[in-house]
This record gives sequence, C-alpha cells and structure tokens, in this order.
Amino acid sequence: MKKLASIFLVCIMTIIFCFSCSSGGQTQKPTVKTTSGKISGSIEDGIFTFKGIPYAKAERFMPPQAPDSWKGILECTKFSPVAMQGNGSASDSTMDEKKLFTVNVWTQGLDDGKKRPVMLWIHGGGFASGSSNDPVTYGTMLAKKGDIVLVSVNHRLNILGFLDLSEYGEKYASSANVGMLDLVASLEWINKNIEEFGGDPGNVTIFGESGGGGKVATLLCMPAAKGLFHKAIIQSGTLLNIMDKEKSTRITRALMDILGLTADQVTRLDTIPYRKLVQTGNQALARTVGMRTPGTAKMFGFGPVPDGVNLLQQPFSPDFADISKDVPVMIGTTFNELRRTAYAEKNLTMEQAVERIKKSYGEKADKYIELFGKSYPGYSPQDLLSIDTVFRPYTIMVANAWSRKSAAPVYAYMLTWKSPVEDSTRGSFHGLDIALAFNNIDLGQKQWTGNGEDAYALAEKMSSAWLHFAKTGNPNVENVLPQWRPYSRENGETMIFDRECRTVNNHDRELMYLIKPVD
Repeated sequence: MKKLASIFLVCIMTIIFCFSCSSGGQTQKPTVKTTSGKISGSIEDGIFTFKGIPYAKAERFMPPQAPDSWKGILECTKFSPVAMQGNGSASDSTMDEKKLFTVNVWTQGLDDGKKRPVMLWIHGGGFASGSSNDPVTYGTMLAKKGDIVLVSVNHRLNILGFLDLSEYGEKYASSANVGMLDLVASLEWINKNIEEFGGDPGNVTIFGESGGGGKVATLLCMPAAKGLFHKAIIQSGTLLNIMDKEKSTRITRALMDILGLTADQVTRLDTIPYRKLVQTGNQALARTVGMRTPGTAKMFGFGPVPDGVNLLQQPFSPDFADISKDVPVMIGTTFNELRRTAYAEKNLTMEQAVERIKKSYGEKADKYIELFGKSYPGYSPQDLLSIDTVFRPYTIMVANAWSRKSAAPVYAYMLTWKSPVEDSTRGSFHGLDIALAFNNIDLGQKQWTGNGEDAYALAEKMSSAWLHFAKTGNPNVENVLPQWRPYSRENGETMIFDRECRTVNNHDRELMYLIKPVD
C-alpha cells in the first residue's frame, strides 16, 4: 500500500511539474502542433485559448496561399492586426495588410481524441469593415457551455478583397473574390488542423451576422467551400449584393482612369498606399454604380462577383447554389434591425402613430394597421413605427425559396425581445442576437443587452439552440424551447425569441408582402 501511495505521489508531482514553469510556478502555456509549426496559447476561464494563428498569406489582389512555416513555438496569446478598412472603424495602428490572415480558437480540450463540433464565426461589417476581435464574439462561453470548438477569422475587405482586375491578365482571374477565398482558406485550415484542438473537421458550422451572414450565404454558393462546412446560420444577412461582372469591370476601369494608369501599368496598383487606393475606389464607385444608402436592401460597393468558377451566383437571388442543397440552414432577423425606432418617444400616442403611418403608407395605411395587429397583437404605438422593413421581407423570400429546393431543413427565427440599453430606446436592434447567441451577456451588457435576468435567461435559450444546431443540424432543445419545426413556404414556421419563446406560422407574411412584395 505504501508503494502504491508513493507511486501516486510521484505521478501527482510529475503532473504539477509538467504544468509549471521552472521560474516560479507559472502555469505553462498550452501548445499545439499545426501544419505550419507549433503554437502556444493561454488558458482563460478554464478554456484553452489561441489568438492570432496564421492560416494563410497573400500578395495584394492574389488568392491566399498556405502560411510560411516557422521553427520553435509561435506565441498566439494576442489578437492579430485586423484587415485594412477605410471607414474609420479601425485605427492605422491596428490594421496590417500582411498580418491579418489569422484565426482565433477556443476549446475545452487539445488532441484528446474527442470529436467536438466546430463553429466558425464570420464577422459583420458588410464586405468593407469589421474584425474577429470584438469581445462580444469571444468564444469562451460557447466552448465552455457546449463543449464545442469556436473559431473566428479575419479576412481581406473592401477594395483589397474584391477589386475585379480579371480583364488585366490571368494572374488576376480571382481578384474579385479573394476576400471570400480567404474564408475558404480558413475552412481548409480548420479541416487540416482542428483535430489538434479537439475538434471534428467533419462537423463544421459557419455562422455570422449582418455582413457575416451575407458571407455565410456567399460560401453556400462557392464550389471550393463545399464539403468544408456542414451547417450554416445566417443572422440578419439578407441584403442583396447586386454586384455582377459588368458592374465590377466598369468600376475597375473607372479606378484605372482616375489613377491615370493604362492596362500595362496595372502592377502599379500593388504599391499604391492603401488610403489612396480606397479613396480612389470610392471615387470610382461614385462615378459608376454609386454608393449604398444606409437602410436600403441592396448592397453597393466592393464585394464578391459571380464568375462561374469561384462564385456561382449571388446568394438570396432568391436563394443559394444547388451545390449546398444538403446543408441545414438557420436564418433569422431582429424586430427592429437598422430601423430608426420611436422608442425614445415615451409619450407617443396611438393616434399620433397612426397619423404618421398614414403619411408613409397613404391609402394602404388602414390595411397596414390591420395586418400589424394580426402579426403583433398588443403592439405599442412605438412598435407600429419601428418594425424592420429591410431584412425581414427578403428573409421570408429566401426561406420560401430555399425550403422548397433544399434537401436539408431550414429553420427560421425572429428576435423580438427589446434591449434595455440606452433607456430602452433601441428596441430589438441589428446585432442584438450576437451577444445572446454567444451567451456573452457579461461582455455585452453595456452596449447590447443590459444585465437583467431576462437577458441571461434568453441568452441561455438562444445559445442552447445555436449549439444544438451546430451539433446535430436541429436547433430543438428539450425543456428549453417549444418545438421548432423546419420552415415550409406553406406554414412559415418561425421561432419567436422573447421573454416567452413561441412558434408562429406565417405570422407576418401578409404584412411584409404589403410593405415590400418581394416574393
């Protein structure tokens, strides 16, 4: 017995030694071997965390390549610089054209033989801005709660990600879509490396909100991405990208003209400073297709271009490419989205709200009010003036079309819970579902959800649904939500997320068709 006790004590001391540094008992950084070299991370709140892992490299306007390998151990404990973006959403010191190609990983286990579902988060900001570094999208809570591997990614944006130079030589054949090809490269990295992080490369869910939802939808139309992911979640992503080959060609020709460059001088674009390049790009847009007006359903500006090779079609036209018929899809919106709401008008009367509706809808006003009441019984005067009219109609259109074509289920949702932030003036605004789906109330309470009990309760339900969908392709969670049936055009099954979650059937279809008859 003493011998066994001695052996046990030695084993315990060995474990302690292996997880301690010789310089004073500091916990060793966890290490993982990737296809490019070894990396080290950290342990944050019990979760193995790796930030800024290189997944690719690329020259300007060129498709991504495998990253350079390295010797020794690369420390991955800090977020990398973000992609170049010209709208003031990031400072020059945080952007880098070469160092942006990174992923971040959160997981409960490393190379432990488990097959954890993988969730790849794709940030919003249209195709022009954003990054994977937003605290409300940190993966600690989802990794801890659902025992999944959460990955987030940076990729090229704006003119560096989507300038169509294809008519200037074969080397530029893919330039109009390199920002999306970066995302494909990140999926390839996951496929080759995620087992080392305890993940299952055969069970990958891509999800994103706003522009991130649009990118998820775009990946559903890219042959190179097929088989690298298996489920898709589109959160408030149904803005229509109208970019096509004719428009992208005109934009580039205008840009070359403004810069005074001839076709044989196209390589000079490689060295033009980014700020000048993006400024010239905006001038070219204004001269040709114009700039998008916020609040409209159509996306202008630099974005993916269907070329029949890298991208078969624009998503939401009215659905996705046939190559993705076997991918379960979850799609939804928030009640107010980008709408300027009336919730700050605390004393607004119903009579005043009705008068404004009459000014907006004219002879359709009475029908609008009637249908609104059927869709949302017990509505307030502020609700009447604040409902989203941009994302929701197109979400219905896409769900109708894809649920008929797809061999896999489609699940629809709508978030109607209103945030208490800013004196409850923003309603169920664009992006509110991010903090709830990530179960990140503590990190998102100030700007997003507040810290009330109902926020935590709803986050518990939404994150459970997201996790279960990632694991199984079905968001139903027993004793958490009412039964959530797959969407059909005939019944319009939709989960309403609110203080009391419920399922509805075509609850607002007539109203949306009155507002915007897109189907």
